[in-house]
Amino acid sequence: MNAIRLELDKATAFLPEGLLDEVKAAVPAAQQALEQQTCPGNDFLGWMHLPSGITPDFLAEIKACAATLREHCDTIVVAGIGGSYLGARAVIEALGNQFEWLANDGSNPIMLFAGNNIGEDYLAELSAYLRHRKFGVINISKSGTTTETALAFRLLKKQCEDQRGKETARKVIVAVTDAAKGAARTTADQEGYTSFVIPDNVGGRFSVLTPVGLLPIACAGFDLDALVKGAADMEAECSSDDNIATRYAAVRNALYRAGKKIEILVNYQPKLHFMNEWWKQLYGESEGKDGVGIFPAAVDFTTDLHSMGQWIQEGERTIFETVISVEKPRHTVLVPHDEENLDGLNFLAGKRVDEVNKMAELGTLLAHVDGGVPNLRIVMPELNEYYLGQLIYFFERACGISGLLLNVNPFDQPGVEAYKKNMFALLGKPGYEAETEALKARL
Repeated sequence: MNAIRLELDKATAFLPEGLLDEVKAAVPAAQQALEQQTCPGNDFLGWMHLPSGITPDFLAEIKACAATLREHCDTIVVAGIGGSYLGARAVIEALGNQFEWLANDGSNPIMLFAGNNIGEDYLAELSAYLRHRKFGVINISKSGTTTETALAFRLLKKQCEDQRGKETARKVIVAVTDAAKGAARTTADQEGYTSFVIPDNVGGRFSVLTPVGLLPIACAGFDLDALVKGAADMEAECSSDDNIATRYAAVRNALYRAGKKIEILVNYQPKLHFMNEWWKQLYGESEGKDGVGIFPAAVDFTTDLHSMGQWIQEGERTIFETVISVEKPRHTVLVPHDEENLDGLNFLAGKRVDEVNKMAELGTLLAHVDGGVPNLRIVMPELNEYYLGQLIYFFERACGISGLLLNVNPFDQPGVEAYKKNMFALLGKPGYEAETEALKARL
């Protein structure tokens, strides 16, 4: 099969002479540090050779569990936050019919997501919807104590048991959690839930190809074998010092050193919105520390050309764009002829809508480059499981290299704890009494 491609010429032209070579010179050491597991965060490198290590037997286990959920549920709620849900949602939204949940024809369960916010109205409306559904839950949490997910799961567990009975609830609630410890593991063992393990050496944002992502994706009816094959092929491609991931990492770091502090991930395919969201977490949580890091932003074009387009075209020149371009859409829609032609669109009659989209993409790229915005371009032959597997592993591998080029540990996230400590103190959680008093004094 073909592979995703990376086009760099509309970005490298903006770099001062010699800067890219300087960054590239550091790439082999970063590659070696990853491969030999000598880099900071080396106890979280289980994702690196994960695709090639996934066995048919392991996938069969995932598929069997998914088949049980699909048999007994018309709706499946995935409870998780951050890396525990964004990767799965990115793939499901990219591959699914965006209006299937409205048709509700029973061909696939409706996939919903909870535990990624603390919105009371969201949870109330979700609960009201589920009262009329045969629903199951996939609870994804290593610790079982992450506030957003634990709160949602507490509500979902009770509703499922009340609505479907304890015995059925045991069949349709699945835990994806730690192998031996934590609240979610204890609950799964006590209740007798089917469970899958989140490997200790794989951080959440790198966990799409573990049961964290694979189980929801299988429940949605998509091809795990093709997804894993795409990732494994990209893993093999990225084993050399010069590959698609190292080139992306080198150019984005050279742009950063040249003053381009913000990277905007762009798609022209609405189905990729949650791929943008997953990418933002992957790079933001991996690189943003020690006072450095490229700020990851994202836009959906052409939609956001009507809101953010002005700023990108003429705002402060501290940005660059990485565009994901899908060559071949799944469907064909032709622009019809209209006798009145009041909208003036008859010049497009007979053309595919995708041709209009592609010309918008090309015209925008040229305008933004002319406006001083470097553009990298990632080309996917089509939107399917195989190429999504490639894209996921490509971004993960490039992220590891890029973080090391920035001289940070790409695999920890100490900064995310600060808000939690304040929140727990303000809520009066036991053990936080001193912090509670200190915060009250400040407020």
